[in-house]
Amino acid sequence: MTIHYLKRGKSLAARSEEDAKTRAVVEATLKDIEERGDTAVRELSEKFDKYQPSSFRLSQADIDALISQLTEREIADIKFAQKQVVNFARAQRDSMLDIEIETLPGVILGHKNIPVQSVGCYIPGGKFPMVASAHMSVATAKVAGVPRIVACTPPFQGKPNPAVIAAIHFGGADEIYVLGGIQAIGAMAIGTETIDPVHMLVGPGNAFVAEAKRQLFGRVGIDLFAGPTETMVIADETAADAELCATDLLGQAEHGYNSPCVLLTNSYALAEGTIKEVERLLTILPTADTARASWADYGEVIVCDTYEEMLEVANDIASEHVQVMTDRDDWFLENMTAYGALFLGPRTNVSNGDKVIGTNHTLPTKKAGRYTGGLWVGKFLKTHSYQKITTDEAATLIGEYGSRLCMLEGFAGHAEQCNIRVRRFGGVDVPYAQAAAYRETGK
Repeated sequence: MTIHYLKRGKSLAARSEEDAKTRAVVEATLKDIEERGDTAVRELSEKFDKYQPSSFRLSQADIDALISQLTEREIADIKFAQKQVVNFARAQRDSMLDIEIETLPGVILGHKNIPVQSVGCYIPGGKFPMVASAHMSVATAKVAGVPRIVACTPPFQGKPNPAVIAAIHFGGADEIYVLGGIQAIGAMAIGTETIDPVHMLVGPGNAFVAEAKRQLFGRVGIDLFAGPTETMVIADETAADAELCATDLLGQAEHGYNSPCVLLTNSYALAEGTIKEVERLLTILPTADTARASWADYGEVIVCDTYEEMLEVANDIASEHVQVMTDRDDWFLENMTAYGALFLGPRTNVSNGDKVIGTNHTLPTKKAGRYTGGLWVGKFLKTHSYQKITTDEAATLIGEYGSRLCMLEGFAGHAEQCNIRVRRFGGVDVPYAQAAAYRETGK
């Protein structure tokens, strides 16, 4: 394989060192929240957000007052985007069916899709008010039928952001708290004197939010590991130019100072042109300070000889967002196996998915795309199986097989669960002591 790096980001060792520091901070903070509850949460909010209201939870009057600050156009835009997300989530929910089948005469097996009973949705907003994240988590949980939906979002410039609160409210949240960072994640998962704990946490966030979710997994469920934004552009000269590639890279690099952005191409001309175009755009982009840091430390430009090599590298990196602009977009769709979401062709882009088109923007990062997809309505549902036997003949047949198989493993007590059914429903004399004989004779 011939792979050339025209630009590299931070080494894996450097990134691992940053992760270790984050882990330590999060661990100590979560312990503090568990020990001191609301007092710790209030101190953390004051320290990081300079925000100490009488109550972090918004009343209905608070919500109405905030929504009233928006224009009719702003409200209509929020509702349009939310409708696209809800429509797609409903179509996904409709594809998930409860089933019940008769596998043998008198043997009924089935499963039910049951909503998680309480979910905590984190909507980022300390640096940029992430209106769209409310659709992705709150509205999608509502479609799934979650009975209790809690939403936390940090203050924006010292106070609740009206657009974010509107989106959370329209999405169907039952409780809205203006609370951010580790303190929000900890409060929802662990619980405090004023916030009842939830069963599951969902939503994107910075490295500290992602690490808090990771450490709390097991105590509560989580949707996936969704850390700092990642983007990859796969492009050739037939479908993209340097301006398009650079725009798509920087459009995601502005999320934070540690947002990986990678160009993968088979054209040196396109690679070199994109590097130059990135530098030009950084002189005029209003969010250049953030985007420049991500590009400097986490930006990469990789040139491969063949499309097959590009595919292999892309699957290995397993980026959160993958923008494909080539002469064979559908080939990448068919063959890519590890990513968060694909954006196919030059007419679409990651921002469409982030804000309005209808697919969910909470996606796996840090190679998690190798084993999970993104947040969707199915993440809020638990598939539970059940069984029942309706005839004496079926109870006897399954019981006989079950007894012998239990004894094959040495479980005499398990076998007796089967034997007692054989005796009661089949009229077959299978004494407890005889169960051991199954292992020896197979009869």
